[in-house]
Amino acid sequence: MTASTPALEFDSVSVTYEGDARPSIQDVSLRIGAGERVALLGNNGSGKTTLLYAAVGLVPFAGTIRVGGVVLGPSTKDDIRARLGFLFSNPEDQILLPRVLDDVAFALSRRGTPGPEQRVEAAEMLQRLDAGSLAERSPHQLSQGERLRVALAGALVGKPPLLLLDEPSENLDPPGKRRLASMIAGMGAAMLLATHDLRFARRCCTRFVVLAEGEVAKDTLSSGDLLPAWDY
Repeated sequence: MTASTPALEFDSVSVTYEGDARPSIQDVSLRIGAGERVALLGNNGSGKTTLLYAAVGLVPFAGTIRVGGVVLGPSTKDDIRARLGFLFSNPEDQILLPRVLDDVAFALSRRGTPGPEQRVEAAEMLQRLDAGSLAERSPHQLSQGERLRVALAGALVGKPPLLLLDEPSENLDPPGKRRLASMIAGMGAAMLLATHDLRFARRCCTRFVVLAEGEVAKDTLSSGDLLPAWDY
């Protein structure tokens, strides 16, 4: 991927879940440049999470999605997933291993990072998220907020060029939100961040896209332009 290649592209992308009468997202076209930080806003049911899932092939879609210039499809999705950071809205969906440190390091193993470096980088990322004391614990012993920090560490470790984050500030206290916003804003990665937390989005994003009923209702560089597209 070159500096001029978009980090993420959606071209006329639609998703209709089986049994639904209408699409969850419909004819969405969106381009995110390398290093661009985009907040994805909208009310519940607007299609934010579905758009993130489509970006890594977790739901069937119509249209074309490119990640770093590579068309997403059956033969490319595993490689694409290994090269980006993804955070589910429910951290339990992505914490799989019995020890926290191993789980955070797993993303690095998929990228071919040597074992000793995996553990060092994973421990450092946990420290940056004020979760260093959790390294040797089982995920089953963690609170919801602690699980979120562990899942975030797994998404951010290795400094991937693209981050797809679903409600990353959920269950964080105000100081934790400020630290996280500062950290991800300084990573240099392109980002699509789905959130209801406009204050958090303003701290770390420079562009704001609003979904309404599965379609792009607003795409702006100024968060002050959001009303009436999104009644927050």
